[in-house]
Amino acid sequence: MTDDVFLLYGTRDREDPPVRLKAGLLEVDLVGGNLRSIHYDGVEVLRAIAYVVRDRDWGTYSPTIEDLDIDQTDKGFAIKYRANCKGPNETSLMFAVSITGGNDGLVFEADASSPTGFETNRCGFCILHPITGVAGRPVTVEHTDGSTEETNLPDLIEPWQPFMAMRAITHPVCDGVEAECRMEGDTFEMEDQRNWSDASYKTYVRPLALPWPYLVPANETTGQKVVLKIRDTRPQAASAKATKKTAIEVTPGTKSGLFPKIGVIVRPEDAFDTIKKSTLLSELAPQELLFHFDPLAGHTGEVFKDFSKIAQSYPVATALEIALPCQNVPLDECREIASQMQAAGFKPDAIMISPAIDRQSTPPGSAWPDCPPPEDIYAAAHIAFPESRIGGGMLSYFTELNRKRVPSSQLSFISHCTNPIVHAADDLSIMQTLEAIPFITRSTRAIYGDKAYRIGPSTIAMRQNPYGSRTMDNPDNRRIAMANRDPRHNGKFGKAFAMGYAIRMLDAELECLTLSALTGPFGLVAKEGEPTAPGGLRPIYSAIKLLIELAGTVWLEAISASPTDVLAAIAQRENHSALHLVNLTPSQQDVDLSAFSVANFESKGLRRLDPFEILTVPLTAQSRDRIR
Repeated sequence: MTDDVFLLYGTRDREDPPVRLKAGLLEVDLVGGNLRSIHYDGVEVLRAIAYVVRDRDWGTYSPTIEDLDIDQTDKGFAIKYRANCKGPNETSLMFAVSITGGNDGLVFEADASSPTGFETNRCGFCILHPITGVAGRPVTVEHTDGSTEETNLPDLIEPWQPFMAMRAITHPVCDGVEAECRMEGDTFEMEDQRNWSDASYKTYVRPLALPWPYLVPANETTGQKVVLKIRDTRPQAASAKATKKTAIEVTPGTKSGLFPKIGVIVRPEDAFDTIKKSTLLSELAPQELLFHFDPLAGHTGEVFKDFSKIAQSYPVATALEIALPCQNVPLDECREIASQMQAAGFKPDAIMISPAIDRQSTPPGSAWPDCPPPEDIYAAAHIAFPESRIGGGMLSYFTELNRKRVPSSQLSFISHCTNPIVHAADDLSIMQTLEAIPFITRSTRAIYGDKAYRIGPSTIAMRQNPYGSRTMDNPDNRRIAMANRDPRHNGKFGKAFAMGYAIRMLDAELECLTLSALTGPFGLVAKEGEPTAPGGLRPIYSAIKLLIELAGTVWLEAISASPTDVLAAIAQRENHSALHLVNLTPSQQDVDLSAFSVANFESKGLRRLDPFEILTVPLTAQSRDRIR
């Protein structure tokens, strides 16, 4: 990893490196007292086993770990430690952990107690199954009543829990190898975390139908255990792990389409700074300006004057998000907003309208909040804004759209956002969310067919928290889940994430994709003390500018042998084609492009990508003819 951590991540804080532990063919990473990247013979078995404590807003506590003892031997490993979570009002929760691992699996045990009583939304194990190579595959589920179910993990994203009252789940790892994950100490259930763009299925405690937050009683000890059992029936445990290549092969695929238009979001609180940067906006030249309006957040009709100035200074397609209060008759509220817009001379081409209450999640077992029928809201919008295209969906995330599927017959387009720091904010988890994007877009297409489809604004930082009362402030520029500012948006990490996001959603045939603002915490303009590209811009500017230049051109699929490390896409124009590569890792990556005809190879068809680098490689006429 380069020494310039600040340039890569926008913060000088470093993540603690994982401790790699081995037991025969089993390998795990110990990170913050929990297990990540659990592999058997080089194949990912589980993404994580973690003992998690969450607060009443679903924020995750970072416990203080004491007396950590790690014993690695030739036969396996053993870990012990104690941990302490400090809650509000001088409350605390302590838990003692024991982890043992051998060639045939591992055991993770935790005993928790509180001397004060402790309020929590969740206290216990979360087990993450990967999605790549696992989604849609057969599994056996054992339930708490002793019954078993032969079924499949969901392929399209399930809005609700696919499995309830779980005691164990068994799935194939590779030919001749299967893994059983058994949970003891409470009742577990599974949710499809791809809803939130997490690249996992999550088995967790306790059932969401039970009340939350709940109180862990004072001076009572509760124990839980997860047992991972590997069954390897191959002759003499023959290794399935292929010899690792020194370079990642990239080859032409068969899919194609058009790059979507790229928009930028303008929030009322950023409008004044956006006006001051009108020259930069013209230089960036996005295909759309997406404005946001939320009366319940204190936005008034005065903001439409600023929106009108911005739209007039850079005349391009415009869209307006409206979080409709729904405190009065929808038609009356829509007409009032339309009157304010007319007085300011603001005429958006499209309006994305959704009830403000629908931005808040309705978890399983909870009552849906009172809200006018969406058909009434869309009808009111058509009357009040007759010259604008009317769209719907969710101003929050795919989760809410999947759980409350709006009728689309009255709509010109469907829209939603995503956010990668709902459940975790470490670097690896954020980049892994890119694996879930194709599942999200494919699931949306399964619901809404060929309806025009838009995504965004989708940024690393969270602009609104559907799962709690607020987003988390981040004054110290740290890695925090559900934070309204994230340092990595300011570093090369954010640039690579944006490019990787755009490549992952190409199959969706989006009408428009919005991944940033121009100014503010989600913007392209750097603040004092941040890492910058030329001109005082954040590194992400170059990624957004490239995507804007590619909008409307033909893309051709490029298949990476290791898409978690490097992603690629081909942009093809009449007389010019190029391969666009992005390194999603903090390490240099060698890429084998010998499947293409590319001039000026460094050696033997290889190109080297620096950490989080985006590289454009022009293709020769010979290669263009081959892939056309």
